[in-house]
Amino acid sequence: MCELVQKYNVPGPRYTSYPTVPYWDMESFSGKKWRSSVIQAFEENPDEGISIYIHLPFCESMCTFCGCHKRITKRHDVESPYISAVLKEWELYVELMGFRPVIKELHLGGGTPTFFSPENLRMLINGIVRLGKKADDMEFSFEGHPNNTTKEHLQALYDVGFRRVCFGVQDYNLTVQRAINRIQPFENVKNVTEWAREIGYTSVGHDIIYGLPFQNCSDVEQTIMKTNAIKPDRIAFYSYAHVPWLKGNGQRGYKEEDLPSSIEKKAQYEMGKRMLSGFGYKDVGMDHFALPTDSLKQAMENGTLHRNFMGYTASKTNLMIGLGASSISDSWYGFAQNVKNVEEYQNLVSHGVIPIFRGHILNEEDQILRKHILNIMCRFETNWKPEEREVVDFENILANLSELEADGLVEIEDKTIKVTAKGRPFVRNVSMAFDLKMHREKPNTRIFSMTV
Repeated sequence: MCELVQKYNVPGPRYTSYPTVPYWDMESFSGKKWRSSVIQAFEENPDEGISIYIHLPFCESMCTFCGCHKRITKRHDVESPYISAVLKEWELYVELMGFRPVIKELHLGGGTPTFFSPENLRMLINGIVRLGKKADDMEFSFEGHPNNTTKEHLQALYDVGFRRVCFGVQDYNLTVQRAINRIQPFENVKNVTEWAREIGYTSVGHDIIYGLPFQNCSDVEQTIMKTNAIKPDRIAFYSYAHVPWLKGNGQRGYKEEDLPSSIEKKAQYEMGKRMLSGFGYKDVGMDHFALPTDSLKQAMENGTLHRNFMGYTASKTNLMIGLGASSISDSWYGFAQNVKNVEEYQNLVSHGVIPIFRGHILNEEDQILRKHILNIMCRFETNWKPEEREVVDFENILANLSELEADGLVEIEDKTIKVTAKGRPFVRNVSMAFDLKMHREKPNTRIFSMTV
């Protein structure tokens, strides 16, 4: 296994979309094409419902492991103007669709969503729902920071429909926490987890990261032992994505030699996976684990697991609207990203402009490849149709898969490609075989984190 890790530990995408952002065709993209793709997605199945992702970018301090778009500030007077802008952007989309949409999924990410007061969060969600309709099987979720999520936050969001929350844990070792500037005692995580359950949340998740600076297998073991003591319903067990050349000083609070090697990271993952399995968690997709009773595991079993810019989700909608600075939307036929600067975002929205600055409209080949990569990432297998060969160069894909097949990471039979149990840790590499845009353009690989 060590030889495979060394061989396949290369820069690669995490495939929350296809094409991935560096390969978007922005020259032929336009706001008009994007708006048309939104209308098309909505009109094709207005009863399916839509997903909404809201990016709340503010944090009071910088966590140096973070790769998200954020604004560091202790000024909370930024809350109201930002919420007003998000609600105005939502109005622009509802006007574009011409009908009150059914809201099936809504997720608050960041930044730190619980930077905002409970009252402001309640006002935000009530404003969103007022222009739409909640689906009967809706799932509202948010990312909570254990250090500043209060019982009032949890109650306010529960009252407006939230039933799932995910808390960022990362690691409990104090040396690691100091390196990533996230001092967070176990008691804080335990408290917010228990509060959520007392209030009535049906799914509580924890995020754990391996491969952090100064982290070793013992640290991961202790973190998972403590995590199991409070038994969250699902666990995201992520590989740390070290991309300081993209994220600036935010990921330069430690030296390269302070990071575990790829072999050490692999050992951390394999040990963590064994422990989670022993504690009753089932692996879901690439880096998630869930109890059998959780909706994410059930979605994996019934074939409805989906992956998009929010990560893995238990259901799929063709249309996902991203609101807020830097948010990315997905109409299934196209992608669009909002401007990243908060002031520019608020200014554009105030002038009645949907604040996108780049995007991509999928062609026929893109749509076919997207389907297969989603199948690989969500179900570890895919089947292609004979007519797809007329559009996509599958011989090229098979050639890209040949070495993975020789190493026992995939099995290819007739029209089916399956990722083996041995190959699951390398699912990003398998997906890369289908990424014809990346193979054609041969990019500067520093735009991606390492796959292992």
